Amino acid sequence: MGVSAISVAATVFWALCAIGIAWYVADIAKDVTYVTLADGRRQERSIPLLFRVLLPLAPNFFALVRRPAFRPAVERAEKMLVQGGFEGLLSGEEFVALRLMLLWVLPDIWLRGAVARRHLSIQRSLPFALDLLTLSVEAGMDFISALQRNCRSRNLSPLDEELLRMTKEIQVGSSRKEALRRMADRVRQPDLRSAAYALIQADELGVSIGAMLRIQSEQLRSRRFDRAERMAAQAPVKMLAPLMLCIFPAVFIILLGPVIAQAMKGLF
Repeated sequence: MGVSAISVAATVFWALCAIGIAWYVADIAKDVTYVTLADGRRQERSIPLLFRVLLPLAPNFFALVRRPAFRPAVERAEKMLVQGGFEGLLSGEEFVALRLMLLWVLPDIWLRGAVARRHLSIQRSLPFALDLLTLSVEAGMDFISALQRNCRSRNLSPLDEELLRMTKEIQVGSSRKEALRRMADRVRQPDLRSAAYALIQADELGVSIGAMLRIQSEQLRSRRFDRAERMAAQAPVKMLAPLMLCIFPAVFIILLGPVIAQAMKGLF
């Protein structure tokens, strides 16, 4: 009787634990994570549910993460979190703590993917944004007003977010060159960095901003066309392996299927 009572109590205990964990996970799943943009607006950012569940445990690892051996990993994580648009939502120490809890690999794969997607979005948006800035500047609008006009949308793209941050930095006292350089170093997207440093050079040489914007827009469009040509040239090679995997088994079944069937009949 005593053993039965202990078994029932253990079952009830584990059931309550399972219910508590399920309630905790469901409560966290309902939460929406945001980052605060330069103008105070909040923009939604998606973090994997597993990360959000484990994040409250991250402070337990801070004593280990703050050791000198982990400093390069923390600094690298902070830079990548900024590139991925998660600044203010996840710290470098929290991210490295998550890597320790999840055997190091999974968070890194997720963050690399987030950075790649953000860079791709910036790469696609940049030529059109430069066209709008070119038209605005050539129509007589100053550079800051043109940037602000480009960032009026309710749902900002990653490029709009970075341009908005650069605009706010200029408004609070940074020079245009400093703000452009910080944006290029912060985002580390090749096309955006190229455009930013071209504008810096235009400032230093006294070249018209409108002319430089038009040149950069044409160059980016040419690069995009070149990338499309390279992808089209690579497509047949990439399709070869799936075709071989699909066609050879089909040919094998069509040609040798009847022979194998006759052989099986002869055996049985």
